Parts: sequence; C-alpha cells; structure tokens
Amino acid sequence: MDKEDIHLWDWERLLLGDAPREFMAEVFVRTLVMYIILIVVLRLFGKRMSAQLSITEMAVMITLGAIIAVPMQIPDRGMLPAIVVLLCALLFQRGLNWLTFINSKFENIAQGKTSLLVAEGCMELKEMKKTTASREQVFAVLRNKNVQHLGQVKRLYLEPSGKFSLFRNEDPLTGLSVLPLQDEDLLTNQPHDNGHYACNNCGNTVESDDKPNDECSRCGANMWTQAFSLIPENHNDFTLKEADE
Repeated sequence: MDKEDIHLWDWERLLLGDAPREFMAEVFVRTLVMYIILIVVLRLFGKRMSAQLSITEMAVMITLGAIIAVPMQIPDRGMLPAIVVLLCALLFQRGLNWLTFINSKFENIAQGKTSLLVAEGCMELKEMKKTTASREQVFAVLRNKNVQHLGQVKRLYLEPSGKFSLFRNEDPLTGLSVLPLQDEDLLTNQPHDNGHYACNNCGNTVESDDKPNDECSRCGANMWTQAFSLIPENHNDFTLKEADE
C-alpha cells in the first residue's frame, strides 16, 4: 500500500481493508469451519486442555491461536494449510505426552519440578527465589487456605501446573504470622507466644524470653518478631472461615 492510499477517514478501508464486501460472508464460513475443527482438535488433546494447563499445554494453546487467525481473516490464504498445522500440533503434543510418560527426566525438563516453598513452618528462601514466588504471594496463598501463621504449615508445594498444595501440622507450632500488617485489629487479637521469637525473613523460630540479637541460623538475617499462636475462632467475633480450595 502506498502512502497516498492512506486516508484517516476512509471508513471502508478501515473496516473492510482491501477485501471485497463479499468476503464478509466468507469470513463467517471460514470462522465456523475453523471453530469446529479447533473444538475437535482440543477434544483430541484430552481433558487436561480444559483444566489447569501445564507449560507445554499452554504453549500449544498459544500456537493454536496463531494458527487459526490467518485462515479466518486473510482472503488469499486457504484453510487446508492451517488444518495440517493443527494436526501437526496435535501429533507433537501427543508425542510429548508419550515421552514424559516413559522418561521422568524428560518430564522434569518439559513440565518442570515441584518446588518446596515452606517446610516445618520455615520458608525455603532459595527455592522461592528460583520460582520467583514472593513472600507476600506465599502469605496470600496460606491466608486463602485459612492459615494464620507458619507454625501451622508442615509443607507447602508449588506444583508444575502453578497450583499450591498444603499439608498442615497436626499439632501446630508457634510461628511467623501471615496476616496482613494493614489489618491491625486482627493482628492485635492474635495471641503472642512470649517464649518464642520468629525470624521475620524466613520464619525460623527460636526459644527465648527476650528479643534475640543474633543472626538467624537459617538465613543469616537479624530481624526478629514475637511468634504467634492461633486466634480462637470466636474471639471478639473474628471468625476465620475455611477458604474454598
């Protein structure tokens, strides 16, 4: 297109482009055909494509979006090449699934590994850094699962699918509070454990009557706060309801 052909108020070009008006009817047919084919291909991919997607499945979904856009909108492009590419994507995904099934090392490369973010009430800072999971993100996940402090947590995993798996301590320890600092009312009502202090960086707890002056043995930080225990559910009408998991 030459510069002389561009006019700001050329509504026909803005709306239709260089395609004739009759192409609008063809777009409807192309879209319908590609939509039906895409539904069939997604059905062949399996139930995982309609659930939480893995990394490879997300890559396939993005690829599918790029494949079907061209034959639906560009007049001089046919649908058959796009259909062939869709089938190739299907075969590629099936091949990946087969390889991950027979080879666990390949599965770890393609899908990723499960990451341990919290263990026995302490945050695994190195693993959190690898997964780019921030402290506040971890705390938000725990609050959503009705956890008040890290002492309640035995294990918190970040799965390859992006979901979090929580295992609770049957006998909760004291730990670092995960409640937001902005909620002063709830923090005020959260009972302190006067005999324990928690590292404000990793959640490690130590037994001490006074605030420690030493560095944390786990992370090397020197930021201590009093450890917390559980808030009674009926305390001052603050009721913590079980979050949907």
